[in-house]
Order: sequence, then C-alpha cells, then structure tokens
Amino acid sequence: MRVKIHHEGTGLLVIIAAILLVINAPLWVWVRPIVWAIVSTAVSGVLFLLALNFFRSPRRIFQGDRKNVVVSSADGTVVALEEVYEPEYLKCRCIQLSVFMSILNVHANWFPVDGEVEYIKHHHGRFMAAYLPKSSTENERSTVVIRTSAGQQVLMRQIAGAMARRIVTYARPGEEANIEDHMGFIKFGSRIDLFLPLGTTINVKIGDKTTGGITVVGRLNPQNNA
Repeated sequence: MRVKIHHEGTGLLVIIAAILLVINAPLWVWVRPIVWAIVSTAVSGVLFLLALNFFRSPRRIFQGDRKNVVVSSADGTVVALEEVYEPEYLKCRCIQLSVFMSILNVHANWFPVDGEVEYIKHHHGRFMAAYLPKSSTENERSTVVIRTSAGQQVLMRQIAGAMARRIVTYARPGEEANIEDHMGFIKFGSRIDLFLPLGTTINVKIGDKTTGGITVVGRLNPQNNA
C-alpha cells in the first residue's frame, strides 16, 4: 500500500518546516548550553512528524465483491449507529452510521458506494467536538448524495470538529462516484456520517475501527427501493 502526502497539506507542511527552521537554527548558533537546542529540535521534529502523519494520502484498492457494498468513507472509530430521520435531502428514516476521525487518523475521505453524485451542499455552522450527536446538524458540514446503479440513495456528510476549520469536497453533481476515489478532505479532528437505506445489512458496531475505502461497513438491499 503506497502512501503519499495529500496535496491539501503540501503548502502547510512547507510553512511549518520553515517556521521550525527559523526557531531552531539560532538556538544552535547562539544559545548555550547546547541541550536547549537539542530539546527544541527534538520537539519540533515530533510536531512536524505529527503534521506529516496527518496529511498522509494512501492509495487504496478495494478487494472483494463490489456489488451493493458500502465501505467506510474514513479511517476512525464508529461512534453512532442508529435509525434516524434524515431531514435535509432524503426526508425519510435511514440508518445513520458515523465514524469519528482523531487527529492521528488519515483525513482523506472516500466515496462510500459506487454510483453517480446527485446532490452537494455546504452548510456553515459551529465547531463543536465532532463526536457529539448535535455536530451532525449544527457544525460546519458538507452533504453529498450518491445514487447507486440500483437506484438507491446514500447520503454522506463531512462534519468539521472542534479543531477542523476547513472541509474540502471534490465531488460534483453528475460525476461518477467510485469507492476507490477520494471524495474530499477534512483538516484536523472531524467526523463522517453515512445515511443508509433501511434494510441495509450492517457489518460493524459502535467502537469498531474502520479503514477508509477498505472496511465494508454494510451491504445495500436493492429490493428495498422506494
């Protein structure tokens, strides 16, 4: 599995590296004892590695039967799994499956199903902790709806968290959705909500760890088309 740095982070990583260089270089030249320069450089190195880790952009190839499959859109932990009413677009009862991404997780987001992008809308909002239930409707967020070849609609919502200040959505209406492609990116701690049709077979439970583009979180049942 080849890993590269996401283009959303390249500019920021250069800025961070430059700032850390400006901070640490004078310490090695002017400050004594030298232990202060060593400690500062070590701390700076750890901070830069954390930033580098955050902006990983792995290319993932799904292995297995793709028919009716629903994959996790993000790396993280399942924090919600319940039947709810989705009021924004689907306007029906669905299964909500939410994955919380910590600052240590990859923050690229994958399409959860194959199909066609049908709807996109960005909502301005608050920046509460992403694991809170209200974050799904009150935080800064973007909604994407994909219609599968069988005619079922899956709604995916990118939600900003307490530290996230930018949601990037690459998908556009009418474009093809592919579970191996990045749908977007969220900078720093955040959450992804999936709203799946009732009757979908769920393969995970609360507390399970997921890998975006790889973990099968459910299977759609086309017989449940409205």
